[in-house]
Amino acid sequence: MTQLFQSEKVKDLLPKIYSFVKDEIIPHESAMLSKPFQESELLLNGLRDKVKSEDWWNPHLPVNLGGLGLSLVEFAQISEVLANTPLGHYIFNCQAPDIGNMELLIHHGSAHIKEQYLNPLMNGEIRSCFSMTEPEFAGSNPVLMATQAIKEGSNFTINGHKWFTTAADGAAFAIVMAVTNSNATRPYQRASLIIVPTTTAGFNLVRNISIMGEKGSGYLSHAEIQYEDCKVPIENLIGEEGQGFALAQERLGSGRIHHCMRWIGICERAFEMMCQRAVKRELSPGVKLGEKQTIQNWIAESRAEINAARLMVLHTAYEMEKSGAKAVRNEISTIKFFVADILQKVLDRSIQTHGALGITDDLVLSFWYRHERGARIYDGPDEVHKSVVARNILKGFGLQV
Repeated sequence: MTQLFQSEKVKDLLPKIYSFVKDEIIPHESAMLSKPFQESELLLNGLRDKVKSEDWWNPHLPVNLGGLGLSLVEFAQISEVLANTPLGHYIFNCQAPDIGNMELLIHHGSAHIKEQYLNPLMNGEIRSCFSMTEPEFAGSNPVLMATQAIKEGSNFTINGHKWFTTAADGAAFAIVMAVTNSNATRPYQRASLIIVPTTTAGFNLVRNISIMGEKGSGYLSHAEIQYEDCKVPIENLIGEEGQGFALAQERLGSGRIHHCMRWIGICERAFEMMCQRAVKRELSPGVKLGEKQTIQNWIAESRAEINAARLMVLHTAYEMEKSGAKAVRNEISTIKFFVADILQKVLDRSIQTHGALGITDDLVLSFWYRHERGARIYDGPDEVHKSVVARNILKGFGLQV
């Protein structure tokens, strides 16, 4: 069924990129994930150079910007293959949050912003981060925000406290959501998006937040940041003043599709590892783990769930390209909570199938188990998305909830 969504371009690209991921990236995975990001940069940059030489760089971007010119549906399928390893998207320069920041700056950045920030980001010369969530307020209600950007002459002066700013460690700039007009009539017009170089005085990276015992580093980290009298030029404003929430929501539409296909790629790798373990592991002489009905149930259930999730996501991407993000709001919310839940199930089954080995850092499963538990929380908690979908459905039956 997924072949219905495969163009000739993707049919040609997928096996080549899959082979590269399997043969060139995964063999280095364990060594690179076991050390700080900075210690692996030389090897990672070598792999990035190979990707550039194959003309696979920036698969999400249009051709005129140096990308592959893929549609959202096409890129979704490439993204799934790259997600077979935590390093895949970075090596192809389409990792979060950079991919969303590139799209944001392409559509809403000024000529100055594109020259100074977008171009080096697309070239892979720098990394970026997106700084929105605050520890003092519920992230599921974004209008509750204390970080302020006050105009003072030709500058914004920014003060505030953020956390879970993904990839701030080593990033060249942050895109900061800050209140620029606290008196706006509509609460969703209070905030704006502003670029803050991380070398700016008053940009203080307090710590990389430890996630289930791991602080992470580089683009595989989440930072707490204090903005203390950060002064940046007003020309660092992205779009118009007061557009912050609208632009962030625009960024999240395709971003959730990116996440879902990445999660499906993780599921496929975990599924493959589970099946390999079931075939190889002997419980007693001549008796393989895969002969047990419980394991067979897990394999069958996982296969069905992954297949269903993939079709849902590709269909949503297809409809989004055809009709726009607003037309598929329900579908985007649905795939977000549906695929995030399947991700947790498949990872858990794979770990259980591997027994004690599954919870060790000898396998990539433990890395994903730590870092992907957040899938049910970020980009909107699953419970919020379920409530949105249910309310919209009930409206069609005459109930205003």
